[in-house]
Amino acid sequence: MSSAITTPAQSATTSVPSPRSTWLRPKYILFASIALMYAYVLWNNESFLINSKDPEWQHIGPFKWILLPHGLAAACALFLGPLQFSDRLRKRFAKVHRVMGRFYVAGVLIGAPMGIYVQHWEERLGATRSFTIATVADAAMWILATAVAMIFILQGKVQQHRQWMTRSFACAIIFLEVRVIIGLFHWDRYSEAIVWFCVAAAYPLADLVLQIQESLRTRAIPARKAQPATQAG
Repeated sequence: MSSAITTPAQSATTSVPSPRSTWLRPKYILFASIALMYAYVLWNNESFLINSKDPEWQHIGPFKWILLPHGLAAACALFLGPLQFSDRLRKRFAKVHRVMGRFYVAGVLIGAPMGIYVQHWEERLGATRSFTIATVADAAMWILATAVAMIFILQGKVQQHRQWMTRSFACAIIFLEVRVIIGLFHWDRYSEAIVWFCVAAAYPLADLVLQIQESLRTRAIPARKAQPATQAG
């Protein structure tokens, strides 16, 4: 004969979430993937920065002093972007979160226009006009999403701010996506199509991430509500 009575020890065991479920949250998996893209691009595409004899220095020589502020500003935005989505950082260190947010915005407002100018130099050295147009489109989308996110947070609309920050960061990582796709699959001859695909997909992919996050949140709410009732029973 089975008993419906649950001991306090059993209740505590069933109510504590497993560490595995905490660490395997989709957000962590997503940002781990982005971290791998960072590492790949730094090793495969940007390693010339620590090799003064690399032929890439000759290529960027005519516009290296334009590339420098662009690279520093865009890198600042790329590395600070993921930290803006940290719930713990925002709750425990709100002031640090706001300061990093301002640095992110500055990185966008400096890095995006300078990127257009850098690509213009690339065009003068032989790159196609299509790459310059794609860079203008990416910069415009990046600045727009960041500006809208800033407007919403100044109005105290946190949810809308997070949505537009997600779109902003999706535009930022186009730099990584293009290099990873071309490098891993050796699709250099399709580079123009890949660039345009990543630009066109930035906002839709950001919205897909937002939809998945919202779906997971709505599923978790009934589970949390049902938990006390289960323990009481």
